[in-house]
Amino acid sequence: MNTLEIKDIHVSIGDKEIIKGLTLTINQGEIHALMGPNGSGKSTLSYAIMGHPRYVITKGEILFNGQDITQMKADERARLGMFLCFQYPMEVQGVQMANFLRLAKNTQGINIPVSDFRQQLKESMSLLKVDESFSSRYVNDGFSGGEKKRGEILQMAVLKPKFAVLDEADSGLDIDALKIVADGVNATMEASPLGILIITHYQRILNFIKPHFVHVVVNGKIVRSGGSELVDRLEEEGYGWAHEEEIFQ
Repeated sequence: MNTLEIKDIHVSIGDKEIIKGLTLTINQGEIHALMGPNGSGKSTLSYAIMGHPRYVITKGEILFNGQDITQMKADERARLGMFLCFQYPMEVQGVQMANFLRLAKNTQGINIPVSDFRQQLKESMSLLKVDESFSSRYVNDGFSGGEKKRGEILQMAVLKPKFAVLDEADSGLDIDALKIVADGVNATMEASPLGILIITHYQRILNFIKPHFVHVVVNGKIVRSGGSELVDRLEEEGYGWAHEEEIFQ
């Protein structure tokens, strides 16, 4: 079973500490939701997990299947089977989605014949209810917000990571686009179970993707962990109660 362990990490940007001692374990087949107010460190955690060089881990460690990856570069972590769904996916003009995905697949050390890859891509697009014309379009070039997020989920379905961080995958989506993205995540999870960390401000995406565990982060620390009942309470009362009780993991 694949496991990601985050052990008491502290993360700084420049001379400012953002994550101040955070511990979290995610196993294969589990969906964890991380919620918190703006500036609490949610996105910082996602970049630190994936090895962004600007986000420096000053204390603690990250283990992937028991292997210390704390000092690994982002591309090394990706090859191990880690994936980040960006809040704001970048446009890559002149590069077709199909070519981009095949190159990404090859960097995993899996050299798939073109015909086999196209068949796998077609199956993934069918699974996610993505039109086949998607594969010939340039990566995110001229895409709507919903199309960009579906493109991220398509990448996840094709690359089949062992662990994925979805950083505010619901950002900027209307309810129809949100449901399409959520259905894609659920279909991917059903086809090839992985560990997922969903980072979000709001309850609405969690109405469609049901987390096994919910964590509340305030001021760089997890202050409360539990089940879906936490989502309901946050919706009703906001984040103040979680911080005031100072119940730390």
